[in-house]
Amino acid sequence: MDPKGHAAIVTGAASGLGAETATRLAAAGVKVALLDVNEQAAKTVADRIGGLAIGCDVADSDSATAAIAKARAAHGPARILVNCAGIGPAKRIVGRDGPMPLAEYERVIRVNLVGTFNMMRLFAAEASKLEPLAGGERGVVISVASVAAFEGQIGQAAYASSKGGVAALTMPAAREFAQFGIRVLAIAPGIFATPMLRALPEAAQQSLGAQVPFPNRLGEPSEFAALVMHCIENGYLNGEVIRLDGALRMAPR
Repeated sequence: MDPKGHAAIVTGAASGLGAETATRLAAAGVKVALLDVNEQAAKTVADRIGGLAIGCDVADSDSATAAIAKARAAHGPARILVNCAGIGPAKRIVGRDGPMPLAEYERVIRVNLVGTFNMMRLFAAEASKLEPLAGGERGVVISVASVAAFEGQIGQAAYASSKGGVAALTMPAAREFAQFGIRVLAIAPGIFATPMLRALPEAAQQSLGAQVPFPNRLGEPSEFAALVMHCIENGYLNGEVIRLDGALRMAPR
């Protein structure tokens, strides 16, 4: 799909990978709706790139439905959905204070996995009714998994569970949506230079980057956004979870 002129929805677009993806799409002539629970932060990015900021809790049915309706009213029905919204608090299953509170585990699953599914189902319901483009394509969904889906570290039980779910969701969704001409993909990033990691001391950043076989550095959000663009443009990519990690395989700690 040539994304120029089409409408896109990017969740978690107020910062990090989501903000960089929204910026890259806008530069390519895409009408971008930036969804985030932090609407003011999303507005800062939207004002810079000429997009539309919308407050949204991706895991809430009513909130997501209203956000998609607002994006549609401004830009028309979306053909592109990029699910970047997510959280990743670190906590052991059994720590010094006892077992991890179940509510904390449920919150991560709700935002990362339920939120991804919620946005996917609402987007696909609308995109399935659009006129097909060349080759019969109607839309594309790109979700963010993580290398933690495959090599979750100690303290990442909730995060790894949620991202493993996102990875596992990709193929059945791609198979189901094939009848509509909607492709479904996921990207599993390694260690990226998001604002959270950039806030660490320089020595800590270098130590993390040194774990990557090649290149020995943190991934750049622009590299993630470039892969998103390729996923959109390459019509034969479907049902795949693509690792973007410099050959990194996470150690237990």
